Amino acid sequence: MNRIDTRFAALKAQGRKALVPFVTAGDPSLELTVPVMHALVRAGADVIELGVPFSDPMADGPVIQRSSERALARGAGLAFVFESVRRFRERDADTPVVLMGYLNPVEIRGPEQFAREATAAGVDGVLLVDLPPEEAGEFRAAFSAHGLALIVLASPTTSEARLATLCQGAQGYLYYVSFAGVTGADRLDTHAAGEHLHAIRLRSPVPVVAGFGIKDATSAAAMGREADGVVVGSALVSALGDADDPAAEAAAFLAPLRAALDALPA
Repeated sequence: MNRIDTRFAALKAQGRKALVPFVTAGDPSLELTVPVMHALVRAGADVIELGVPFSDPMADGPVIQRSSERALARGAGLAFVFESVRRFRERDADTPVVLMGYLNPVEIRGPEQFAREATAAGVDGVLLVDLPPEEAGEFRAAFSAHGLALIVLASPTTSEARLATLCQGAQGYLYYVSFAGVTGADRLDTHAAGEHLHAIRLRSPVPVVAGFGIKDATSAAAMGREADGVVVGSALVSALGDADDPAAEAAAFLAPLRAALDALPA
């Protein structure tokens, strides 16, 4: 079991939902990336999704696109991402870290070298938005050899056949995209998403977390009723970008979501 499996097993035993914040490595600054990660953990984060800055983040809306552009302008490449995780691990040996990004930076290194460097830094999983499951065999094999989970995504438009394929190879957790669109859009239908989540959880061999459209305690609680956890990204990234003290803002933003999830019935 890696840190992801261990954390979700503990949450299940406690009857609690996972809170998974997303932040972009290198934004709002290079120096504050690790302090913000630690602040999120103190405020109740169970897993941290660390965005790998990319020049063409096609699944992301304008908030995360701009954060990625700012991070790249500061020099936040993959080497910086790995170094940030290494620094985070100096004080936190337990909180799972999942890199979320796109295939190109992985392909440049090759799946074997990427997996070796990622796990050496302390990364637990990778979510590659533009890696189709039909083409993931080489990556899954290399990642699995190093204990690195390849997180897969499902959405409202995922067919039954595709869902079966995703579930067959699911590792860590399955990320459910709550609506068809980009991150940060304000179009979350919690009732429809809840029905899909219920059906997917019945089939998934790993926990299912819901992302896209979750921006506050109310939406987190609504999605948390049927999910094993929720991901909050664009709203958090936006709040950090406007903050005088991003680490303090990270904790203040996350605390109400943690309280809302903990108030849900087991």
